[in-house]
Amino acid sequence: MAKFQEYPLLAVRGRVVFPNTTVSFDVGRMISLTAVKRAADGDSRLFVCAQKQSEMDEITDGDVFTSGTVVKLRQIARLPGNNLRLTVEGLFRATARQVRSENGMFFATVEEITAIRGEAALEEAYFRTSKEILKEITGDSRLSKEAAAALDRCSEPDEFVNIAGHYLQIKTEQKQELLECPRTVDRLKKVDKILNDELEIMRLERKINAVVRQNIDKNQKEYYLREQLKAIHSELGDDGEERDELEEKIKAKGMPEEAEQKCLKELSRMSRMQTSSPDYNVLRVYLDWMLDIPWHEKTEDTELLSDAVKVLEEDHYGLEKIKERITEYLAVLKRTGGMNAPILCFVGPPGVGKTSIASSVARSLGRKFVRMSLGGVKDESEIRGHRKTYVGAMPGRIISGMKKAGSVNPLFLLDEIDKISSDMRGDPASALLEVLDPAQNSTFLDRYIEVPYDLSKVLFITTANSLDTIPAPLLDRMEIISLSGYTREEKREIAKRYLIPKKREANGLKTSEISFSDKAIDLIIDGYTMEAGVRNLERTVDAVCRKAAVRLSEGNVKKVSVSERSVAEFLGARRFEKDGSLKKDEVGAATGLAWTSVGGTTLTIEVSAMSGKGDILLTGKLGDVMKESARAAISYIRSNSETYGID
Repeated sequence: MAKFQEYPLLAVRGRVVFPNTTVSFDVGRMISLTAVKRAADGDSRLFVCAQKQSEMDEITDGDVFTSGTVVKLRQIARLPGNNLRLTVEGLFRATARQVRSENGMFFATVEEITAIRGEAALEEAYFRTSKEILKEITGDSRLSKEAAAALDRCSEPDEFVNIAGHYLQIKTEQKQELLECPRTVDRLKKVDKILNDELEIMRLERKINAVVRQNIDKNQKEYYLREQLKAIHSELGDDGEERDELEEKIKAKGMPEEAEQKCLKELSRMSRMQTSSPDYNVLRVYLDWMLDIPWHEKTEDTELLSDAVKVLEEDHYGLEKIKERITEYLAVLKRTGGMNAPILCFVGPPGVGKTSIASSVARSLGRKFVRMSLGGVKDESEIRGHRKTYVGAMPGRIISGMKKAGSVNPLFLLDEIDKISSDMRGDPASALLEVLDPAQNSTFLDRYIEVPYDLSKVLFITTANSLDTIPAPLLDRMEIISLSGYTREEKREIAKRYLIPKKREANGLKTSEISFSDKAIDLIIDGYTMEAGVRNLERTVDAVCRKAAVRLSEGNVKKVSVSERSVAEFLGARRFEKDGSLKKDEVGAATGLAWTSVGGTTLTIEVSAMSGKGDILLTGKLGDVMKESARAAISYIRSNSETYGID
């Protein structure tokens, strides 16, 4: 033939066609059908080469291997769906020197790959060795009788390599290497290595099957498959890919030595169990938990004190004690380089911002934030977890929170600590003693993980409405920071800075569409809310914004100005009136002082003096403390009656 010849190019997927072989395969892509038609109309010859990525449908000339085989079409059969089944005969190996696209198909200008012979003795040695190995492999049914007979008939080394490449179950890349290789001795070496690998695999399979058959009942199919897998891993010198992966993760996690040894021990137990065993899944979940819990991962605290203070000021107005305490903590932390985090307890009436300030503290420190509500918790296992031997066992909420945080130094909020109670399932307050004791929480023991866990770097903040229901030992472990109710001036600033902008945005109002005067805000505070915090104030502001949105939507006005006069239009009649204090002395009336959760107030008490024995008579539903106060006052008057000339 001429040195260079042009043929239609046919790209095939996941297959390499060799000379000296007859192959059948299906084609259905338009680019392939066009090439086949062009060849059938001509001399029936095609240049067949393999695609580099078999899953690609649309290809370019760069997506195929340049080396392939020139084949002759022997048979074309039509299949349903416009597909064709081709039977082709491989003629000779060739390399595409140029590929061009025309009329929806590729043409390749190819040059025949001529076998380079030499080292006749070495070629003959590899040739004979390969044929000997083939006999042993054929006896084990690794090759079909047809393939074995075809290979046995071969007298030419290159023909032998071509037929071996066609029949052997090897990767497409290996077949392509056999096709491209020009030197006959190198092709024989590759075939010899492939056959030796097949022989070794065959011997290992025999050995594994022998081991398995000695240890199991032939009727237990499922058990047989597992034992076979175990024998394979044993032969490879490991206990399975999953075990190796878990062991590598455990050692890379950087756990304390006690925790790491515990995990490796449980992993060893797990690897000896059947995967269908309930205990296998229990240990697998346990190891997953141990790997998910942070052991040394930590976040860096805010570098500058001014940055932390700035964040606190942005989020909350007032609350000076808390801001001062956090600033002190950061300052000491920077100077010492490390310290046990304090346990802070924010105590105050509802709505003063205890929970939200904790979130802001976390943001100001640059730490992860975890919140755990203790309201209604009665079960000690909520804190300490369950032993992993129980069905559905899990770690307690402390360890679960640490997993969620993903660092060893988050800010952990224990909300409503005064609401926990106890029953027959244990006392959660007692379980919290170890968590909230800076001297003990470096070795906190959760029943599920069964090894000490260091909580000393966690900044615990607890919140409570009252200290009365918190057990004394628990209270003793916490640093109490009291949050009193806000004054009217503070509430006004909170409304202007935070509540009004927040509710304005929530109701889709622009800054130019609604405004509040200071007197209107004061009236809302005094006349429509009575609270220590600002929750009701927030709801009331929200109500005004909603009504303003209605007016603006109706199109009657372009801006709503909320003034002292218009508040009643939005909110109705005033709900709370101030107690008027006595302007001057009156008969039968006295002014008293009272404390409430929303602040101090004055009371006008009706009194009358009459002759009698000197006893005091208290009417109405007065509490015990009030009764004691009244009796103490009478006792003081009686003891000092002579001094003041009282009858």
